[in-house]
Amino acid sequence: MVAGPIHMAYILAALLFIAALAGLSKQETAKYGCLSGMFGMGIALLATFAQVETGLGFGLIVVAMIIGAAIGIYVAQRVAMTQMPEMIACLHSFVGLAAVLVGFNSYFELGAVASDAVSIPVGASQATIVAMMEAAEQAAAAAGHAAEMTSGELNTHLIEIFIGIFIGAVTFTGSIVAYGKLNGTFKLRVFKSAPLMLPGGHYLNLAGIIVSVLLCVWFMAADTPSIIPLVLMTLIAFAFGVHLVAAIGGADMPVVISMLNSYSGWAAAASGFMLSNDLLIVTGALVGSSGAILSYIMCKAMNRSFISVIAGGFGNEGAAADSDEEIGEYHELKAVEVADLLKNSSSVIIAPGYGMAVSQAQAAVASLTEKLQARGTTVRFAIHPVAGRLPGHMNVLLAEAKVPYDIVLEMDEINDDFEDTDTVLVIGANDTVNPAALENPNSPIAGMPVLEVWKARNVVIFKRSMNAGYAGVQNPLFFKDNSFMCFGDAKKTVEEIVSNI
Repeated sequence: MVAGPIHMAYILAALLFIAALAGLSKQETAKYGCLSGMFGMGIALLATFAQVETGLGFGLIVVAMIIGAAIGIYVAQRVAMTQMPEMIACLHSFVGLAAVLVGFNSYFELGAVASDAVSIPVGASQATIVAMMEAAEQAAAAAGHAAEMTSGELNTHLIEIFIGIFIGAVTFTGSIVAYGKLNGTFKLRVFKSAPLMLPGGHYLNLAGIIVSVLLCVWFMAADTPSIIPLVLMTLIAFAFGVHLVAAIGGADMPVVISMLNSYSGWAAAASGFMLSNDLLIVTGALVGSSGAILSYIMCKAMNRSFISVIAGGFGNEGAAADSDEEIGEYHELKAVEVADLLKNSSSVIIAPGYGMAVSQAQAAVASLTEKLQARGTTVRFAIHPVAGRLPGHMNVLLAEAKVPYDIVLEMDEINDDFEDTDTVLVIGANDTVNPAALENPNSPIAGMPVLEVWKARNVVIFKRSMNAGYAGVQNPLFFKDNSFMCFGDAKKTVEEIVSNI
């Protein structure tokens, strides 16, 4: 196939990716955004596949695509919405590892480690000898290609390789740690929700970057680039990625996920430069920049420093309280009593959190909304920027349950309305409604804007127990005079409330 149609296909795919980002910016058009991205990726794959020469490589790619498609279909059918954040972290790690492998492959293709002689084993078959000779010819051709490059071109390519591997390695291990923190079942300390603060952690990060820069100088200065500084830098980047994310507390993981999304985009862009693939560069830049913008927006919403996200010092101010520590007496309501309270309320705000996702209560909550609206009650939803464990997590769940978009409001749009609200239902949220963020300067979540639900006349908190939230911080909201605990599975409890209204 000639280059013209392929370039046109790449341009079309890039436009579809841009349309996907535009569609995903609003709930009403999110579905079309997803479809646009799917079509764009399909075109990109087919255009790239069309450039592969027939032979062994062609067959291996077909096999890899079939295996990958089968795994993707299997995972898509079985991953629950509550597992989406950790699955996305896992996918980010694949992008990072791919960038590392592409980087080393690009280095080897330069012929830097190609042997000048071919050692044929004694007794080797004719097929083995032919295969080894062909491999030697390919290595020689790669070395010749490197020799034909100008000094500037070669140096640029070496920098692309070095930076691409570094970003990819950080993304790979950082995403694995994020996966472990979100999964919550692993025993290793780096996977715990509480931040791992090593002595002089920031200096360790700085030292890793400085040493990597020196290794880059070594890598570039040699007449024949050595693989030793490349391997050493990769190991440092692996450790850097682990420490970068392990030092971040659990409450801030949604921002970390969006930042890792940005890293994976830049890793893909770096792979595009190494492979001279324009579409991969454009796609990676789109993902990288959009992820960085989202992270910046979320940091502003949480009153956090964007730089500290990158530096790995995010969310580790103060120490988390004991998860079993209670700071007062709580009041409990049964489902029937909550139903009576709602029947006497003219305005209701629902603040959902990760607990709603765990219990799959979104459909029951949608039914409750319809039931209350039929009685003339004003019902709205308050969405914190980091509700759940993924940006937009709650919006997706509510859209899945067919909750109208116009009653789903962001924190800044609804925070001033709580004091004029009769009843607030906090369904599975914890850290995002914790007044300690505003009242306790020593709290790990100090300074983070929260939904000020305690200003309402009545607050009902749906939880399974009195345990602290994901950040490991006890919530004073549970013990306020106008707050009531409703224990049990959120889905079953809300269904019981609906049946009693």
